[in-house]
Amino acid sequence: MRKSAKLLKRIDRIFPKPVHPFNLRDEQDKSYAEWQFEKGINTVQFFLPVNTMEEMFLGKTVLDIGCGAAGKTLFYASHGVEHIYGLETLSHYQTEAEALAEKLGFFDRFTFLTGDAAALPFNDDSIDTIIMNDVFEHFDHPEAALLEAYRVLKPGGRIYMNFPPYHHPFGAHLSDAISMPWVHLFFSDETLIEVYKDAVSTLKDADERIAFRIATDDNGRAYFSYINKMTVRRAKQILRDVSLTPIYYHEAPLRNIFAPFAKLPLLRELMVKMVVCVFEKKA
Repeated sequence: MRKSAKLLKRIDRIFPKPVHPFNLRDEQDKSYAEWQFEKGINTVQFFLPVNTMEEMFLGKTVLDIGCGAAGKTLFYASHGVEHIYGLETLSHYQTEAEALAEKLGFFDRFTFLTGDAAALPFNDDSIDTIIMNDVFEHFDHPEAALLEAYRVLKPGGRIYMNFPPYHHPFGAHLSDAISMPWVHLFFSDETLIEVYKDAVSTLKDADERIAFRIATDDNGRAYFSYINKMTVRRAKQILRDVSLTPIYYHEAPLRNIFAPFAKLPLLRELMVKMVVCVFEKKA
């Protein structure tokens, strides 16, 4: 193990382990889908200054892009949707998602889809509400995904998008195994990959976690394939490139006490917890 990896392992012991859904089954005897459902309100709280949940979901055809095990999707369903689709790239979540839908009584209003956000299986102008919660930072082609969502949105419909920027304290999305905040600012990807693999090596789902996060390029080099390192600056540039102007835009600070620092150009990327955008398709 390289010296930097050994150093990171020593430092990481200092920090308490954050709650992470990947670890819930072992730690709390709770499925990922159940955890998502319980936290559902957290996925919409940033949009409530714009719309009530009834306005977002009641009687609507809804698409939840990047639904994971669809617990949050089913939380939206509980607010009176006509039908809701959960789109996810990982097909192994379908069984867990459909089991929870059956348990909650929403099976007839819920459809789990496996697919690519840049190639949605919907007609133009067919969806009332689109949720893109904590997924924009994972798209291989974020511009294409955003334009595709806009294509299938009905006139007058809205896209609700939020994501934690890459320089967020846990923006590397490794907190299921590495607890140090801002670790990706102090250590190289090579070191992070080595430590992450080592940290999960004894877990029963180690191969699954590693395959989800890490890939190998044509030159045999390992890299983080599950995240596009989306920053506040890059997101703003993408919105300009695709000519989409949000009707609501907000950069939520890590804590209210940090709000003044989150407005400073040199500190914004470090102090913003969530970038929030709402788009409306003109009727």
